Amino acid sequence: MTPNGVGVAVRSRVRVRGGRSRSSPRPFGGAGWSPWLYLAPALVVLGGLLVYPLYQLGLISVFRYTQAQVSGGEPTAFVGLGNYSDVFSDDQFWSVLLATVLFAAACVVSTLAVGCALAVLLTRVRAVPRLALMLAALGAWATPAVTGSTVWLFLFDPDFGPVDRVLGLGDHSWTYGRYSAFFLVLLEVVWCSFPFVMVTVYAGIRAVPSEVLEAAALDGASQWRIWRSVLAPMLRPILTVVTIQSVIWDFKIFTQIYVMTGGGGIAGQNLVLNVYAYQQAFASSQYGLGAAIGVVTLLILLAVTLGYLRLLRRQGEEL
Repeated sequence: MTPNGVGVAVRSRVRVRGGRSRSSPRPFGGAGWSPWLYLAPALVVLGGLLVYPLYQLGLISVFRYTQAQVSGGEPTAFVGLGNYSDVFSDDQFWSVLLATVLFAAACVVSTLAVGCALAVLLTRVRAVPRLALMLAALGAWATPAVTGSTVWLFLFDPDFGPVDRVLGLGDHSWTYGRYSAFFLVLLEVVWCSFPFVMVTVYAGIRAVPSEVLEAAALDGASQWRIWRSVLAPMLRPILTVVTIQSVIWDFKIFTQIYVMTGGGGIAGQNLVLNVYAYQQAFASSQYGLGAAIGVVTLLILLAVTLGYLRLLRRQGEEL
């Protein structure tokens, strides 16, 4: 070992008071803490907007908290897992949960299909049609959920809506039947959700080297084969993000169902978990029960997201 090397080795063993080497980063102001210092303002905001409400949601879910407790007429009583026991023993909860899962799955698949198809279309058209499609999609994305739901209700209105007249259905009511009402809401959800998928996937496609796509085309691959065998594997991290976002958004839908079905449809035939929790908490003044349903919804979303990420990690995907 050279003299310089010996000196470096000796100095690396020198310890300062407290047992920490001179080369170790300082706990405050060192390089290891710099990213956290930059993230601190955002973490504080997220803590106030997310952590504290979640804490309150979990806290209310373990108490008997009704209108009597809100008004101060009765003391708040700790019931532990009693609200959760009531939720899981309710047959309506399980039917609503099943309807929510199926409806969310249909929304996610439809949104991804439409968004990815239009993203590929954007790469095939010229600048002017591409700009028009982008502006139209971003306009749908920027429309508030209440406004969009009201517009779709008007379009499918049995008396004044143009859809029934164009299709020759007379005065058919789309919100009367359970499946037709869910289908109508699904159309609105896809309409306001596909722009995010389209823009994100389009940006990913533009980042793919053109030589790769040209080589696949020269080998005689069809457009569908290029997407399935070339683009989709390369865009898998992006598709993972948009899939998780779509699952979260579509699983916790509230506004579209509440507005377009009048609070859950006839006799609650179009209830989903968020609307069901709202009815239990505010319509029935069972705030603890509604909070318990909210906690269950949160845990389901966490389980689905973590399970999906774990599956991708097992397949060797970098996220």
